[in-house]
Amino acid sequence: MMTENKTPDNTPVEQKESVGEVARTALIAVLLALIVRTFLFEPFNIPSSSMVPNLLVGDYLFISKSSYGYSRHSFPFGIAGFEGRINGKQPNQGDVIVFKLPSNTGVDYIKRLIGMPGDTIQVINGRLYINNKIVPREAKGMVEYSKENGITAKVMEYVETLPNGTQHTIYEESDRGPLDNTEKYKVPEGHYFMMGDNRDNSQDSRVLGHVGYVPYDNLEGRAEILFFSTNGYARIFEFWKWPSSIRFSRIFDVIGNGEPTPMPMIKDAK
Repeated sequence: MMTENKTPDNTPVEQKESVGEVARTALIAVLLALIVRTFLFEPFNIPSSSMVPNLLVGDYLFISKSSYGYSRHSFPFGIAGFEGRINGKQPNQGDVIVFKLPSNTGVDYIKRLIGMPGDTIQVINGRLYINNKIVPREAKGMVEYSKENGITAKVMEYVETLPNGTQHTIYEESDRGPLDNTEKYKVPEGHYFMMGDNRDNSQDSRVLGHVGYVPYDNLEGRAEILFFSTNGYARIFEFWKWPSSIRFSRIFDVIGNGEPTPMPMIKDAK
């Protein structure tokens, strides 16, 4: 007569091994997720309209953690106990970046990099000046968008061209808002000046007491691609509303960043 093998606590051996395999598999999965999140890609979602029209509330995106190297803020909860960056790379003007808020490093922000170390930045009557030169913008026409509170706002859409030649779209409700006339900012070495694309609805580096100049070590990564987007009209259990709530046209959209425009080659005169 065959008997079932049991451990001293009277638990079948097969059951013990099965539980152990599940635990090992779960541990490996968690470790792999942590490695990917720390060194490769990390997901973020957009909770506000400060980056409209390029990023919408309800967008979910991946940031590239290797774009600028790794600081202690690259690790979960900032557990790495070192200063500076490993394998550090400089960002490009125009990059869309997730960073730790300087006034509260427990909060993540996403904005566009406008000012490089040493630059002077100022807004006069709604127009952006970098190093005392006005930044060109081309009007595309009036549009409407919905804010987080459901209120519809009318704005002028512009295409703005930064000094390195990169272009992006911005929204302006007017040129007379609270942040449309500012002091002249001098970006310190090792810091960056960030602004939202929705210029009249963004707390950014223009608000020195809240955001201000962003240290290099606070950069977490460059926004790369959308992997999901929803308008928020369907709650999680309202599966019958999902098809009309998901913004299918935005999924896998690449986020425009600030790759410098190559200078044209000049031929020698003959």
